[in-house]
Amino acid sequence: MPRVTRFGYKVSAEQFSPSELLEFTIAAERCGFDTAAISDHFQPWRNTGGHAPFSLAWLGAAGQATERIQLGTSVLTPTFRYHPAVVAQAMGTLGCLFPGRIWLGVGTGESMNEAPLGIEWPDTKERFARLKESLELIRALWTEERVTFDGAFYRTRNATIYDRPATSIPIYVAASGPAAARLAGRVADGLICTSGKGMELYAETLLPAVLEGARAAGRDEASIELAIEMKVSFDTDAERAREDTRNWAALALSPEEKTGVEDPVEMERLADALPIDRAASRWIVSSDPDEHVERIRPYLALGFTHLIFHAPGRNQLGFLDLYSREVLPRLRRITLDDHGA
Repeated sequence: MPRVTRFGYKVSAEQFSPSELLEFTIAAERCGFDTAAISDHFQPWRNTGGHAPFSLAWLGAAGQATERIQLGTSVLTPTFRYHPAVVAQAMGTLGCLFPGRIWLGVGTGESMNEAPLGIEWPDTKERFARLKESLELIRALWTEERVTFDGAFYRTRNATIYDRPATSIPIYVAASGPAAARLAGRVADGLICTSGKGMELYAETLLPAVLEGARAAGRDEASIELAIEMKVSFDTDAERAREDTRNWAALALSPEEKTGVEDPVEMERLADALPIDRAASRWIVSSDPDEHVERIRPYLALGFTHLIFHAPGRNQLGFLDLYSREVLPRLRRITLDDHGA
């Protein structure tokens, strides 16, 4: 049976206040989006006009204010600011309050969100090891009683999560390289990645690594959801769509340019120095819905089944209305045709 493709809305927590994000998410549900995903950052990527609401508190408000839209993190780091047991407790509570509507997206994190709390930022190897161990502990706490856990990084003694939902909470692992993608295939319910990095990354690296991890663990590879944050700037005015990408120019900075940057003021300075062509390079920028859909189609062809649309402009309500009228119906027709409906 073919898997149904879901279309989500990226709750842009670095750009808007908590109350604005709540308004947008209510609108996203009304407009027919299936999911809403919020990032979990202690600091934003821009200082001017920046925001950084606490995702776990916000999810509780969003769940209460909506009825059917599924809500999750894209992504939270369960290894430094939070002990993984606290993450298990928080998500368990949310899962009880909003059964079947909550998921947990996790990643290895970035120094800009951890180092300001006095955390010494470790190398990639340690961050990945911490993520693997945290997932093991979270799963144990969601399925077992009185968990005593002795890991290299985390420990519990007779720990129990007393409030957890009857149905399991899906976990999605964020990946930008093969190691994390293999981990998603081995132990997670899904993969999360971001668009605009070159199709060869997805076709030749990430998706094959997910399959490799699933097969090594003896899992059904078709059961692993493939989610991707789609960076889209869609507007009736093509130039406005292009200019809107300036708000997120930091996404176009290379890993080398961002390494060691732990201050939103400095990140903003680096991003503002980029030319508009480079700022727009990570985004599908378009004013033509048919052309826009054709640029999304390759991601569907690769097998992505959960597309979470991130719009960079200030007019989020306008984007939600326009996208739900002009783009989502076209995408749903494509996926229905591909599924033989």
